[in-house]
Amino acid sequence: MKLTLPTADGSGLAAYQIQGPGDFTPAKAGQKLSRIAYSAAHVVADSRAAVDPWVDCAIDWDATLAYRRRLWGMGLGVAEAMDTAQRGMGLDWPTSLELISRSIDASKDVPGAFLASGCGTDHLAVDAARSVDNVIRAYEEQMAAIEALGGKLIVMASRALARVAQGPDDYLRVYDRVLSQAREPVVLHWLGDMFDPALKGYWGSTDTAAAMQTAVDVINAHPAKVDGIKISLLDKDQEIRMRRMLPPGVRMYTGDDFNYAELIAGDGVGEIETHRHSDALLGIFDAIAPAASAALAALTAGDEARFHQILAPTVPLSRHIFKAPTRFYKTGVVFMAWLNGHQDHFVMVGGQQSTRSLPHLAELFRLADEAGLLEQPDLAVSRMAHLLALHGVDAQVTR
Repeated sequence: MKLTLPTADGSGLAAYQIQGPGDFTPAKAGQKLSRIAYSAAHVVADSRAAVDPWVDCAIDWDATLAYRRRLWGMGLGVAEAMDTAQRGMGLDWPTSLELISRSIDASKDVPGAFLASGCGTDHLAVDAARSVDNVIRAYEEQMAAIEALGGKLIVMASRALARVAQGPDDYLRVYDRVLSQAREPVVLHWLGDMFDPALKGYWGSTDTAAAMQTAVDVINAHPAKVDGIKISLLDKDQEIRMRRMLPPGVRMYTGDDFNYAELIAGDGVGEIETHRHSDALLGIFDAIAPAASAALAALTAGDEARFHQILAPTVPLSRHIFKAPTRFYKTGVVFMAWLNGHQDHFVMVGGQQSTRSLPHLAELFRLADEAGLLEQPDLAVSRMAHLLALHGVDAQVTR
């Protein structure tokens, strides 16, 4: 089957030959894998809701929870209410808490399902933050709400803290308070400013080495309260450096959507087991879940060559989805879910389906197919042709 698509530079059209689904078998629900792997899951907007999408947040709960069951069914965990779910970018705190509550309830029906939920300060408007105490109270409010539901915390980076902190000592003070109160070990979260410009200078410095040292100091002060730290700096060398600085038992959860394959496989360096490889908490695992699950199953079975064989074609796709401006990556994630029939529309919270161009989406379609990730080629072609027609492009499909 062939489909006419816009070229990558948008200058013309070219026929593309569909290759079809990849030959890999995902893991099963509850299957024990050699790496802990969270997929930061997206939310499905309610396209029929009578709301103003730039202002109001309406969620299709059935489709949103069905997607999480799909991820659990492949042995992946869910990192809930994170930036992939448009947290702070259309998804507000009351809706986030409802999402967390519904997901915790849904996880109880899936054997072996695991879930951790984003705890932040996003109900505190950045401009309204006047002090570090404001930030502490905001974290405490969300912590209490999530823990009351029985949820595990991912302590998200705070825009408000980035605004009011005067230096590393303020970060140490905030995280000391948060970690000392946590009921169980948490996952810390360091999102680079390529994902969110408001987080520039997090941990009190724009120098990565200095910021990293502050984060490690926070962890060293409360090692029993930290399960791990997820960093998204898109710099594999910095991640490896920090991984080797962590105290025994504290995991590095890679958030590097450019270099995840080699970071998860690891380099085997270090006497401490958790220094030798990264676990995963990745937005791209939402879009490439079948390949990610199958690759992790192969790695668990000791077949590292097969692990890389499956994931290698997904890396160009991921780099395209996460290309600058990186914060718009969520559009590509939702586009993939629509192409593959996991939601019946390409509409996003906040109207963010408009953040990427038609040539960008056409190239994403090609790369997804080359990675074997168009699960139902006929459906994907039909939907791509519909999108092209909506943009005034006569999509020619031949068999």
